[in-house]
Amino acid sequence: MANDLYEEMGLTRIVSTDPTGKACLEYAARPQQCHSGGVVQGGFVSGWIDAAMAHAVIAKVGQDVVPMTLELKVSFLGPARPGPVFAEGWIIKSGRSTAFVEGRLTDGAGNLLATASSTLMLADRGRVEAAAKAATAT
Repeated sequence: MANDLYEEMGLTRIVSTDPTGKACLEYAARPQQCHSGGVVQGGFVSGWIDAAMAHAVIAKVGQDVVPMTLELKVSFLGPARPGPVFAEGWIIKSGRSTAFVEGRLTDGAGNLLATASSTLMLADRGRVEAAAKAATAT
């Protein structure tokens, strides 16, 4: 399922992850993701940065945690257009159950398109997957 999501979002590659709590992902912004004027719809921009911030948390705490967004604030600074874009995320502070993260989106020329901040709940992967399985069984 995650691969389907990555495909829909246009993930090209995971550029880097750093165990200090940083990540960079490259996406291909596509014309199908645009609304009027050839501008990428804001939900994709938000999703790209949100995913980079989650990857930053996973890079630091490991695969046994599912970072679940509790709060997300995105500031759109310029239009994202079709072509390569880079979403970066980094941890500001993290504890046992919560992480505070920031992120940004740039285009292929390095222009800053959006910034974000988020609070993530660090959920146990086993519990999340068990709950999902139980929900689909009913």
